Amino acid sequence: MMKHILAPAGWVIGMGLMLVTISDSAAAQQQPAKAPAPATPAAAAATKAPQPASKPAAPAYKQPLTSWGEPDISGMWPINHLVSNRLQRDPKFGDRLYLTDEEFKAAQARAEQTQKQRASGALPSSESGAAIRQTSLIVDPPNGQFPPLTDYGKQLQSKMNSTYKPGKDAEGSYDGIEDFGPWDRCITRGLPVSMEPRNYNNGIRITQSPGLVIITVEMAHEARIIPTTPLPKLDPAIKEWLGESRGHWEGNTLVIETTNFNGLTELTSAGVPGSPGPLQPSTTSMTTIERITRTGPDSGDYSIKVVDPTVLATGSFTVAYPMMLDNSYQMFEYACHEGNTAVRNYIETARYAKAHPKPPAPAGEAPAGGRGRGGRGQGAGGQAPAGGAPADGAPAGGRGAARGQQ
Repeated sequence: MMKHILAPAGWVIGMGLMLVTISDSAAAQQQPAKAPAPATPAAAAATKAPQPASKPAAPAYKQPLTSWGEPDISGMWPINHLVSNRLQRDPKFGDRLYLTDEEFKAAQARAEQTQKQRASGALPSSESGAAIRQTSLIVDPPNGQFPPLTDYGKQLQSKMNSTYKPGKDAEGSYDGIEDFGPWDRCITRGLPVSMEPRNYNNGIRITQSPGLVIITVEMAHEARIIPTTPLPKLDPAIKEWLGESRGHWEGNTLVIETTNFNGLTELTSAGVPGSPGPLQPSTTSMTTIERITRTGPDSGDYSIKVVDPTVLATGSFTVAYPMMLDNSYQMFEYACHEGNTAVRNYIETARYAKAHPKPPAPAGEAPAGGRGRGGRGQGAGGQAPAGGAPADGAPAGGRGAARGQQ
């Protein structure tokens, strides 16, 4: 979360952390992911996404089982291969979910160029992303767009606070912890955002034991413990940041239904490439339904349907993407709180500015400098097109190289 307003002490701490972790940062930049194959027919059916007519049926895959007889989906499934792809679809593709062969070849070339650019600096600014055939990670609605908000959703949105809120930096209205979102405060990215790509810290580890599946995400270092045998549902009065998950097996597919959300997280994040923008609200009535299927020795399919008719005009939206097994990926500690001086610095700076207002600048005089956003490894410019580099020459990212820091 380290952004442009930092007291000198904050800079010292931040630089110290970067020096300590510089060797780990370089090691943590994972090898560019190879482009995964298009989603399998089974996954396409689950997400109502038609496959290209010319694509032959995939050969039958025999799912390995754990020693206690459940489908084995364990391993490291990082999603850094999605970094160069968009959450929302470029409108030029309309309802088309897949790139043509020619478009895919061009997307692969752009992704390769982006990988070279991001690895060329003294400290790589972000992880590399391959191209996938999907034109967007949102597969429903069919146009690949994030649904418009209901009137109630817009009311909630207007009351949300975060350093990413448009215009909030200019207002300088940071009076207390309530003026920051959970992501600012190193609490969580929430769902579905925790299962979506960012320009760094994209590790996802799945471990299993009898009756349990654990999904650990690198960004914010959270572990979701998911029972796969029948258990009583949590009391509706108990609310959690990541909700309460219950899983069951439908053949080789793990189906996870999550309820009991606290309604304090966002449905999208500014850091997700191709996001519609920050501060899309959630509520306590939200439900998510995830499906994880292993489709080959090193491949799988993932989807998450987000249902919340109180804020989404269409009632729901679905994100889906191919998974890639990469057990060589190293997940590093996400030490967010330890170096996060920005919340205090924001408040102190805002209070000082209010107590010492500057005289207005003479008419026609340009301000001395801009207020770049840069925090959390986010570039100041546009989002990356499907399989491509950041739009309009936007930088690849800010502080993403220093793992475990905002």
